[in-house]
Amino acid sequence: MSLHVESIGAGPDLVLLHGWAMHSGIWRDVRDDLAQHFRLHLVDLPGHGFSSGFSPKLVPACIPGSPGGALKHIVEMVAVFLPANCIVCGWSLGGQIAIELALREPVRVKEIALISTTPCFVKCKDPHKSSQHDWDWGMDAATLQLFAQNLKRDYRTTMKRFLTLQVSGASDIRVLAQLRKNLLERGDPDEAALEAGLQVLLSSDLREKIKNINQPVLIFHGENDAITHPDAARWMHQQLRNSELIMLPDCGHVPFLSYPDQFTNSLVRLSRSGN
Repeated sequence: MSLHVESIGAGPDLVLLHGWAMHSGIWRDVRDDLAQHFRLHLVDLPGHGFSSGFSPKLVPACIPGSPGGALKHIVEMVAVFLPANCIVCGWSLGGQIAIELALREPVRVKEIALISTTPCFVKCKDPHKSSQHDWDWGMDAATLQLFAQNLKRDYRTTMKRFLTLQVSGASDIRVLAQLRKNLLERGDPDEAALEAGLQVLLSSDLREKIKNINQPVLIFHGENDAITHPDAARWMHQQLRNSELIMLPDCGHVPFLSYPDQFTNSLVRLSRSGN
């Protein structure tokens, strides 16, 4: 099992992590501008794009029987490729991986950028604790499970609907065309990798962990994001010791395509925050 990592550009090391069911080609429209400021490392997550999938021997440990096992396994694989003193930028699910990497590798990861990220994708209520432990800024678990069922029946149609949801609330209709163009250019993702990723979405809860991050953090989020609630971004900003929150108007789940110049400039500013 190996990861496909493409490295281009010169400057501080910037690792880019895509979201669930996508691949590193999603960064195509911003990578040339970023490469003028950074040494980019574009990662295809396990089973996505040009990276090989999960080993059949590892899949059972990654999926339902071991909560958090899939996320831990992905993080361990990505950690092997991290350069020293790097910035890790993760979009959506990639943002959760960035959070875990910041905690696991505090010496190598000097800053992180969380793009359309949430610490917990699903709504939850804890009957044994006060209401402050409830999480209302997520999707209904039943909705996500239905999505998983539809995905198995008709992957391509379900993914096209998912892309439409990602651009909901965005004023620039070109973003949807960009997503559709990128989606299948590297073939279908590995089925086990998709299953593992869905398990992460259903089970991961990083709310307690996020408070332990000491590195500077950029939070870049669309005001109209229909997948990761904007209030989840605001909550993270309040919990983190050293963070900048950029909330973008008329923007859905893909803010780096809706606001490419502001995205690049924000990462450049982040890279200078530790100097």
